Amino acid sequence: MFEPINFVTNLQYMGLGMLGIFVVIGIIVGATYVLNAVFKEKDK
Repeated sequence: MFEPINFVTNLQYMGLGMLGIFVVIGIIVGATYVLNAVFKEKDK
């Protein structure tokens, strides 16, 4: 049986899950930028 109050309550958990995904993606992107800056090839 569908109870709308349970859907509203679960939005908090869905929001936290999406926030966690964006944080992990941000860490991966940041690590990629750092590694590219550290190991950048020098033009000769």
